[in-house]
Amino acid sequence: MNREKTLLKNTAIITIGKICTQAITFFLLPLYTYILSTEEYGTVDLLNTLVSLLLPIVTFQVEQAVFRKLIDNRDKERNKKSIISTALIAVTIQCGIYLCVFFSIAPFVDNDYKYFLATNVIAYIFASLMQQIARGLGDNVKYAVGSFLSALSTILFNILFLVVFRFGANGMLMANMLGQILCTLYYIFSLKLYRYISYRAFKKKLLKKLWSYSLPLVPNAISWWVFSGSNRVIISSMLGVAKNGIFSAASKFSSVYITIYNIFNLSWTETVALHINDSDAKEFLNKTINEMLRFFVAIAVGIIAFMPIVYPIMINENYSEGYNQVPLMMIGSIFNVVIGLISAIYVAKKNTKAIASTSIVSAIINIVVSISLINFIDLYAASIASLSAYLIMSVYRVYDIKKRYFELKIDKKFIVFSIIVLSIILSIYYLSHSMIIYVFGILLAIAYAYIVNRKNLKAIFNMIIKRK
Repeated sequence: MNREKTLLKNTAIITIGKICTQAITFFLLPLYTYILSTEEYGTVDLLNTLVSLLLPIVTFQVEQAVFRKLIDNRDKERNKKSIISTALIAVTIQCGIYLCVFFSIAPFVDNDYKYFLATNVIAYIFASLMQQIARGLGDNVKYAVGSFLSALSTILFNILFLVVFRFGANGMLMANMLGQILCTLYYIFSLKLYRYISYRAFKKKLLKKLWSYSLPLVPNAISWWVFSGSNRVIISSMLGVAKNGIFSAASKFSSVYITIYNIFNLSWTETVALHINDSDAKEFLNKTINEMLRFFVAIAVGIIAFMPIVYPIMINENYSEGYNQVPLMMIGSIFNVVIGLISAIYVAKKNTKAIASTSIVSAIINIVVSISLINFIDLYAASIASLSAYLIMSVYRVYDIKKRYFELKIDKKFIVFSIIVLSIILSIYYLSHSMIIYVFGILLAIAYAYIVNRKNLKAIFNMIIKRK
């Protein structure tokens, strides 16, 4: 099977596990914003943000090293056992240290939800590690099923705790924890990971190698947290948790978009790692990156075009202030996609230090812009800060890849055409109040999507016809 078909197959498998539950989560957004006040929703979002900050700090991002190491050892049972055992034992010890530190500090913290910061961090750590093991072993079907189980169970627990028992913010936090626990148990038994766990298989030298790969990713992960998470903390501390609830609800649309990209990126990262040394690797990478940019920019433009109609339906009117933030978040997410496409090359080259260095600078820019502007332009500060940081990082990484490895040739005509169409749709979004004009913007977005993706659409159509 060639690279393109393998990439398409893996993406399709992972999509099955992700897209259905993401759709359910998205369509439950009216329920969440109706039942929870802006303060409760903001509180849940803030705690989840802190959980995402602690994950890489506690684990040293070793799960990423496990994934990369397992790719190179899929046919070596003994090596797989050493990799999995070493990682699990190390992470368990690190979690124990984290809990000791947490419970020594907890008595001095006055917060009703603080203990979820202990339970949810541990639950997410092991679920994430198991997911990367599944990917590293090449079992994308089980990876997809585990992701589906995690998301679906979280949703069901949310409905139970919020609608039936009316637990409020506590209910959402408990649902998140239980979803991750069920995900972890599924991987342990479906992959029969107990066969790979042995204290004797623990190797100190191997752990050092794993850490040498993963530790540079920690500042990178923290930097990514800064892009999204720090804005939440800044908003909560300077404008209040209610404002954070509004910002969080508005960000769900760009979050769904990034989730769609991340589905592809899981297969993309693996494909690049496997084929980075092929004789035609440069041509393959340039071709695929351009095709994916056309696809994901078209999706982003479409989301913005539909938003004047969709936002009032999906989001309770108490959260309406977030409407103007959505286009800025979506444009920032486009540059986030560019960053992700390029980052796979660094991962394949095992150059995690380059990933970290560029991320740190952009993260600092994000914080400085957000804090400097938030008292003057309110929520716009956070959206503009993230957009600026993503833009700077994407431009720099294109340049850096050219300097280190090869030139990325992005289609300039596509860029100019996209800017023109996006400018028209943004004008409609912010200046128009007419349903007819909104429909025109949607039709323009659909036409744009077809024009920039027509070659790929024809190829997919021809492939379907041949199979019939």
